[in-house]
Amino acid sequence: MLRNLLITAFFAIPALGSFAAEDGAAIYQLYCVECHGAKLEGNKASPLIKQNWLYGRTPKYFRRNITHGIPNTEMIAWGKVLSAEQIEALVQFLIDAQSSPPNISMSVPENVQTEDYDLEIEVLVDDKLGNPWGIEFIDERKALVTEKAGRLRWLIDGKLDSRPIDGLPPIFRRGGLMDIALDPNYAENGWVYLAHGHTPDPPEHEKPRALTRIIRGKIDGYRWVDTEVLFQVPEDRYHAGGNRWGGRLLFDRDGYLYFSIGDMARGMASQDFTTPNGKSYRIGPDGKIPDDNPFVGKPRAIEAIFTLGNRNIQGLALHPETGDIWITEHGPMGGDELNILKLGNNYGWPIITYGKAYNGEVVSTRTHQEGMEQPITQWTPSIAVCPAEFVSSPLFSKWKNNLLVGALAYEELRRLVIEDNQVVEQELLFKGYGRVRDVKFGPDGALYVLLNSPGSVLRIVPES
Repeated sequence: MLRNLLITAFFAIPALGSFAAEDGAAIYQLYCVECHGAKLEGNKASPLIKQNWLYGRTPKYFRRNITHGIPNTEMIAWGKVLSAEQIEALVQFLIDAQSSPPNISMSVPENVQTEDYDLEIEVLVDDKLGNPWGIEFIDERKALVTEKAGRLRWLIDGKLDSRPIDGLPPIFRRGGLMDIALDPNYAENGWVYLAHGHTPDPPEHEKPRALTRIIRGKIDGYRWVDTEVLFQVPEDRYHAGGNRWGGRLLFDRDGYLYFSIGDMARGMASQDFTTPNGKSYRIGPDGKIPDDNPFVGKPRAIEAIFTLGNRNIQGLALHPETGDIWITEHGPMGGDELNILKLGNNYGWPIITYGKAYNGEVVSTRTHQEGMEQPITQWTPSIAVCPAEFVSSPLFSKWKNNLLVGALAYEELRRLVIEDNQVVEQELLFKGYGRVRDVKFGPDGALYVLLNSPGSVLRIVPES
């Protein structure tokens, strides 16, 4: 859809008004055919009958892309030309035209070819997990998997145990059960760490206040025991409503625990060290605040805060050689970011950003400001970047110290080649098999990928 089509649209009001809202085919013929072809086969732009949707394959993304356009492409915004009803009719026309429903994930193939490896993919768990969030290996045979609904499950010898682990504290449904981490000395002390949505209000409360909380405990067979609360803000700093919970966990080389809390849809709170929103945090494994945290001793400060201005950190990865912590952050509509976490830094949200609000409005006209960090790289349009993991497995020696990142909305796994703290190459390893929520290398050196839609676990190794 090129510029001349937009000009045509503005002078076609009589024709536009003559269409019924449900006449998506006629609307398509007037506004879309020149770029996408009379039969959706593609012309100046890509075909619209396909399985590989680069910019989202659900009605939500069809609607957003038509309304607001796709940044850095020739797809312009049509929200000021077509009514919401006409856009809805066009979306339904596109869906009806597909040979198979576009919102169904493609089947996971047995092999995927990349620049360096032919990858063998084994589906260990196929759509049997309920919105899984994090995976952590206990040993060569066993792993723990969290499900957002509040269940903690065993994965034993590649098979999902049907019996969940009982005894977890109440999990607030909206935030859910998020990431999981093991104590660096787990073999000696058995501590397991969880991030979860928490509310201090009773279940019958109409508008419960809630926020992300960090706990640890131990597992005795199928029982969670010895719960300790490591991080929980005072009740007056909880919020009713909101989203973007953060919830990712990581231990560094010194044994400190890092975690994230998103902005909970309160962007400017990310700049305030007295509020929990939009930050990264650092605590000891027992919850103790390190003396050199940047806001220790400041009035009303949340002393566990490590950085400010983080909209929603969804990935934390420890560089195998430098020990630096790399983070992936959700932008709004555009402006997903890759950053390096540094004590006391301000990453700018929402004062600077490369993205727009989901309704197409400008969040900020600025992408730079003194005293605020620039991303190592950013993705516009937003891929909904999520987990991050550096490659250290000897099975993938050609990818040594490359960074793997997954994406939710665009259902991707990418490999980033990094030199001197800069991304010099990105390779799309696969796309369209489901929302990539977590990636981890197991004790066997294989790459394990957690898809939260569908709820699956993949095991990936180079072809023998």
